[in-house]
Amino acid sequence: MSYFYREYHDGPDPLAPPYDVRSALDEMGDAILSGSTPLDALRDLLRRGLPGAPDRRGLDDLLRQVRRRRRELRENTRLDGTLERARALLDKAIGQERAELFPDPSDDARFRESALDALPSDTARAVQELADYDWRSAAARQTFEELRDLLRREVLDSQFRGMRDALANPDPAAMERVRQMMSDLNDMLDRDARGEHTQDDFDRFMQQYGDMFPENPRNLDELVDQLARRAAAAQRLLASLTPEQREELAGLINHTLEQAGLAEQMRRLGDALHARRPDLAWGAPERVSGEQPMGMGDAVTALQELADLGDLETALRQDYPGARLDDIDEAAIRRALGRSAVDDLEALRQVERELEAQGYLRRNRGKLELTPKAVRRLGETALRRVFASLDSGRRGDHDQRDAGTAGEPTGSTRPWRFGDEQPIDVVRTVVNGVRRGGGAPVALSVDDFEVVETERRSAAAVCLLVDLSYSMALRGTWAAAKQTALALQALVASKFPQDAVQIIGFSNYARVLRPDELAGLEWDMVQGTNLHHALLIAGRHLDRHPDFEPVVLVVTDGEPTAHLMRSGVPRFEWPPSQETLTLTLAEVDKMTRRRATINVFMLAADDRLREFVDEVARRNGGRVFSASADRLGEYVVSDFLRARRTR
Repeated sequence: MSYFYREYHDGPDPLAPPYDVRSALDEMGDAILSGSTPLDALRDLLRRGLPGAPDRRGLDDLLRQVRRRRRELRENTRLDGTLERARALLDKAIGQERAELFPDPSDDARFRESALDALPSDTARAVQELADYDWRSAAARQTFEELRDLLRREVLDSQFRGMRDALANPDPAAMERVRQMMSDLNDMLDRDARGEHTQDDFDRFMQQYGDMFPENPRNLDELVDQLARRAAAAQRLLASLTPEQREELAGLINHTLEQAGLAEQMRRLGDALHARRPDLAWGAPERVSGEQPMGMGDAVTALQELADLGDLETALRQDYPGARLDDIDEAAIRRALGRSAVDDLEALRQVERELEAQGYLRRNRGKLELTPKAVRRLGETALRRVFASLDSGRRGDHDQRDAGTAGEPTGSTRPWRFGDEQPIDVVRTVVNGVRRGGGAPVALSVDDFEVVETERRSAAAVCLLVDLSYSMALRGTWAAAKQTALALQALVASKFPQDAVQIIGFSNYARVLRPDELAGLEWDMVQGTNLHHALLIAGRHLDRHPDFEPVVLVVTDGEPTAHLMRSGVPRFEWPPSQETLTLTLAEVDKMTRRRATINVFMLAADDRLREFVDEVARRNGGRVFSASADRLGEYVVSDFLRARRTR
């Protein structure tokens, strides 16, 4: 057998490792756990750039470069260069003709001088009147031809980029080829409008005239886009001049096209381009302040680039509804910032794609949401932060990655079943594989695995009641409450899978929060702290698990100000009514009869709240914690672990 190796060209590398977006998700998690929505967090990440990749630029870096380039163009662009040079050449030709006529005493010389004296001050009309003038001076005739060549090159270059070089040494055959190209182009656009155009037609056109289109469009749509953007920039050039300059330059353009026999074809082309791309800013003036005059073709190129940079800036800001990185034109990025910027953009796009492809983000009716997989990771991140803040020497319960979650080993083993948390008995597993296979090498199957049986731990029914009222946002404690809920959810799921945890949010109403709701959760902009309703829901959760140890934790920054009436409608009063306090404390008493200890974590220190929680502690026997927002997770997790160790 013989083997050979070569570069793989049939698609993405099948052996390449999957793109690691976990660090990107963790960066997003910082913003999400602080109260941002998943969409805002993703946009912030893409604006800042990729974590751990200092050589890759984010959207903000690209945006700064685009804005700097726009500023440079505005400060270095002057639009009347062609008009200024045309005036200079006209004055030079007239001066050369006068110098030739001055020594001649004939009446013809005086008549010619009077004709030159009567020329209008408007450059376009003066050029038009001199079109049929019989120059006596050879130098003046040459200068005037130079003026006409200049106008022909600049006018055509303003419509077809690169035409100026093609007409550097014009001859009748070259101009005839230009006329034929424009006629064929207009005919092709007409056929396309009737639905008769094919790609073969375009390919034949480019084979014949491709040297006139240096941007090398691949199809008619690309060609129309290039021509339309340039034609719109030419219109913006005229709109950006003073009225006097605009009139003069427009006259020169029209006269030049008439002389070249291109006026009708150019009109047809302009109408077709405007009809196909009406979205372009055809007549919008541009503010420029340069000192160095530019030719008409170069000025149109500068204005075209300014328009592209403006569109690119809008796309890079990503601040409009439904914005996505796919909206950013890669070709525009390459033209404005170079190939390296395209690579940076592709890296950002890959992050956005992979977060969805790897199951961390999903789009639901246009809204970006976190998946349960992402919520689990964010919960683990929040839990790691909590454990990192704990004093390991005094509190214990460090972040552990072993599998000791199901109790002490009993000494016996049993076959592994799907979902088992017990550790694998390696010796028994390998022995089973040897017995089944009969020798080396050992090939293990699912049936060979055995796990160590462990004592069953007592299970707990955990209720975390989190205040969602607007005051939590005003006090800046909402982000800490959400992080705490995520951390507790992750702790129970990873270390105490036999426990039944329920997280309840309450404002004017109370509701059960699913784990995948926690990360994207926002506070409620309503009035009311309905702890009465939250305790009712928590009581039902405890009643569904009568054999579990009850654990009730309450996180709030205010005393109860609402209760649920018999009709199911909440009633809000502030200061709290006696009825609200009585009904809430009645639910506290029911919790006490269920043997459920209520521990309250206060995020504010006002007298009414302190008085209320002291009464809860007196009736229930639970504890009261006055926690700062930055240590809330530490307090809640530590108290939960203490209660689990005690049981």
